[in-house]
Amino acid sequence: MWTAAILAGGRARRLGGRAKGTLHVGDRPILERQLEVLRPLASEVLLVANDPAAYGGFGVPVVPDLIPGAGPLGGLYTAISAARHPCTLVVACDMPFLTAPFLDRLVTAATRPDVDAAVPHPVDGWQPLCAAYTRRSADAIRRQITAGNLKVIDVLAALRVHAIGPAEIARYDPDGILFFNVNTPDDYRRALELMARR
Repeated sequence: MWTAAILAGGRARRLGGRAKGTLHVGDRPILERQLEVLRPLASEVLLVANDPAAYGGFGVPVVPDLIPGAGPLGGLYTAISAARHPCTLVVACDMPFLTAPFLDRLVTAATRPDVDAAVPHPVDGWQPLCAAYTRRSADAIRRQITAGNLKVIDVLAALRVHAIGPAEIARYDPDGILFFNVNTPDDYRRALELMARR
């Protein structure tokens, strides 16, 4: 059994402050699409967000950051700390094209006893906000936050990471859009175009 946590604590400045998870891609909000994938897989689903009003209607518990102002790394720490289960799958709220088979693969890789986290590593670099972390990783994340280094990517050096590389990712992502995320108005337009083609 494992927990899924959707990180939705960002301010989305480049999108005029709109809650990214509530943006419609196709006929539903991104967050609803993610929940449709996650609910059959995880025995617990959480939403890490500091604005419960924006996400209160999605039927999942909303957990505020345990360490305010720590950005996505703080959201990651909150997700792992709040989870009931020893493995937590963490996904950013702005990824509309996630798939159940790939997410299940991440969790399977993270549950090995010699692994602290399973993190995708496509050709363009690590994807630490679509990854599975064990409870053991929380201490390293907390130490990094305390040290004032809020770069999520840097915590991987302190963890035993199982990398999911490009060749394996390609088996789950033939269109190359699995990690597409919506950060800007141009990204949003592109997401709508991609969804219309599917």
